[in-house]
Amino acid sequence: MNSNFPISFRTCRIACLLLLAWCSTAMFAQNSGAPNSGTAAKSASAADIPASHVLGFGDIKNNAQGKLSIQDDALQFQNNDGTTTAHITVASIQDIILGEQDKEIGGTPAMLGKAAVPYAGGRVISLFAHKKYDTVTLEFVDGNGGFHGAIFLLNTGRGQTLMDQLVAKGAHVVPIVPKPAAPAAPEVKNESK
Repeated sequence: MNSNFPISFRTCRIACLLLLAWCSTAMFAQNSGAPNSGTAAKSASAADIPASHVLGFGDIKNNAQGKLSIQDDALQFQNNDGTTTAHITVASIQDIILGEQDKEIGGTPAMLGKAAVPYAGGRVISLFAHKKYDTVTLEFVDGNGGFHGAIFLLNTGRGQTLMDQLVAKGAHVVPIVPKPAAPAAPEVKNESK
């Protein structure tokens, strides 16, 4: 052992493992208040879906947190503090597009934890610090005939639920038509004699 290092390798390893455990606990604790895609999300009211407004829905600020609900013949978004509400009629929806997005969670504790883990071990933390979301893109027409779009992030599995509810209320959905496969080029034989 080299006497220049007052801390042994074993002590350093234990400190790194404790830091890793603390950071992973902090990452998962940040999402403990939000309903997940498991039983808590399924037991919540289908008419009141937690969502994040990305952009495009009335006067709602970008990345606002709130709830989507279908009331009578309108889709409504109300932010969490209850001060701003926007709505459109379900009949004005021209198309609904579903997708998935993967988002890294954990914030500053995860970033510090990844930086502190030796030998590129921060990459391992990044593997477990992701949460999947459903993206819902709505294309709709306003009262003056203007074409608009809005994007929302919902917990996994909630996008299809919202789409089914909107279609049941009369929203239009353009069916996806698969592209026909391009015919293969004929094989050319090169015969040199």
